[in-house]
Amino acid sequence: MSDDVETPPGDASGAAETGPVSGLFKSIAKLVANVIAIAQTRLELLTTELQEEMHRTAELLVWTLVALLAAAMGLFLTALVIIFVFWDTHRVLASVLVASAFFVIAIVALVVLRAKTRNRPRLLEGTLAELAKDRDQLKRRR
Repeated sequence: MSDDVETPPGDASGAAETGPVSGLFKSIAKLVANVIAIAQTRLELLTTELQEEMHRTAELLVWTLVALLAAAMGLFLTALVIIFVFWDTHRVLASVLVASAFFVIAIVALVVLRAKTRNRPRLLEGTLAELAKDRDQLKRRR
C-alpha cells in the first residue's frame, strides 16, 4: 500500500482556485463588501444627521421656552403698569389697547414661526444627496 493518495482524474481542486468560478466568487465577494461599505457609510451619515437635528431641535426648544417666559413676564408687567397708570382716567381703553397689543404680538409671532418652518433645511438632506449620487453612479456602470 502506498502513502500517496491519488487524485481522481476529474478532480481539479488546484485549478478551481484559479478558474473562472473562483474569479466569479471573488468578484461577488468584492461587490458585497463594497455594498456593505457604502451602506455603512450612509448609515453613519444618517445617524450623524439625526443627532445634529435632535441637538438643534432641543436647543431651539430650550431657547424658545426661555424667550417665551421672559417675554410673557415682561409683557404682563408692562400691561399692568399701563393699566395702573390710566386707572383713574381711561382704565377700559388702556385694557383694550394692552389686549390688542398682545394679539398683534401673537399674530406677528405666528407669521415668523410659519416662515421659519417653511425655510428650514430638509431633514436628512445630506444622506438623500449621497444616496442619489450612489444611484447615479450605479446607473452609469450598467
